[in-house]
Amino acid sequence: MPSDEAFDRQCLPNPEFDAMNYDQHFDDLLHRLKAEGNYRTFAEIKRECGNFPNGIRRIGEGEQPITVWCSNDYLAMAQHPAVLLAMHSALDTVGAGSGGTRNIAGTTVYHVDLERELSALHGTEAALLCTSGYVANEAALGTLGRMLPDCLILSDAFNHASMIDGIKTARCERVVFRHNDMAHLEELLAAQPLERPKLIAFESVYSMDGDFGPIAEICALARQYNAITYCDEVHGVGLYGKTGGGVIERDGLVGQVDVISGTLAKAFGVMGGYIAASARICDVVRSFASNFIFTTSVSPVIAAGAIASIRHVRASSAERDALHANAAYLKAGLTGRGLPLMPSPSHIVPVRVGDPVRCKALCDRLMAEYGIYVQPINYPTVPKGTERMRLTPSPQHTRADIDRLVDALTALMGLNSAVETQAAE
Repeated sequence: MPSDEAFDRQCLPNPEFDAMNYDQHFDDLLHRLKAEGNYRTFAEIKRECGNFPNGIRRIGEGEQPITVWCSNDYLAMAQHPAVLLAMHSALDTVGAGSGGTRNIAGTTVYHVDLERELSALHGTEAALLCTSGYVANEAALGTLGRMLPDCLILSDAFNHASMIDGIKTARCERVVFRHNDMAHLEELLAAQPLERPKLIAFESVYSMDGDFGPIAEICALARQYNAITYCDEVHGVGLYGKTGGGVIERDGLVGQVDVISGTLAKAFGVMGGYIAASARICDVVRSFASNFIFTTSVSPVIAAGAIASIRHVRASSAERDALHANAAYLKAGLTGRGLPLMPSPSHIVPVRVGDPVRCKALCDRLMAEYGIYVQPINYPTVPKGTERMRLTPSPQHTRADIDRLVDALTALMGLNSAVETQAAE
């Protein structure tokens, strides 16, 4: 050990170098983000149970009634009576927490029953529950890419950040194919030896543009070129298919996709993520994924709510039907007013703005003047120049809610110069 005097000398600034001003550096980063219009602020929202999509925004000591138009609780299952009853019952029965990781005290009967529900939903041998959709993608893609020798991962250019991070974690070769471009994907596949392990990663619904992935075509190419398929159904599960099994079920492709990832935090209204696949693949991820092994499992209370939600959504199409009807009505209203609706065949309704400062200014005015809560979608969530408002109708939005939103957007987006002037000030 060095003497106290020697230690003190080591800790003194080196006069030959400028000392790093950490606070100034962090301030500069945040200032740059604000100047670009990409700095995010949180709205303090209190949802009203039983009154979705309405809620209260807290502003200092005051409150403002709002209508939420940017929630991923697509079917409002977070407030469904069956879900709340199941969660209350589990809380009273087993308490709040899970007790640990899945390997150490953190696997309960609720977790096991939930995995059975998920595998039944997707028609797979097994499922593996994770703490979030992000963790599910990162764990599964990272593990599969790492465990397969000399694996090549082919990733759609519009894949979610969680998939990209999972692919990076795999530390194997990866190539990106142009979004939904099957000719480009086939070109990349054909350039590889048939015997080389390959994994194609893509999504069923791309959440910022609202378009669908060509699942059938990808599966056909995977069979032809000896690849396995990995489909993120996060924005499709619960919302498509006769029983809510997702776009894969809607398109009659159950059993053709090797790995399906999904979430419990959107259509099912709680939280958590999962993969559904063969028992062998689920076991490999369970056994080798460190971000699964060393993470405390989701609360059994949440798992109980998810089970109730999945069972209801599988049995009832009423929520799905109402959601899609409202999405169609909203799109028709926006189109009829000449507003810049981006083409979207799904339930997601993106309205193009194209400038981060103006996008935030529009959302701020919607909230302040109309009590309409929409968050701006700016870089890095979407490419620069494609900034937008991403509207998510639900079964609980009324036609009056939709008409009011369209009227507000018409009033504000017809005053672009005034919005830009206010933003600049």
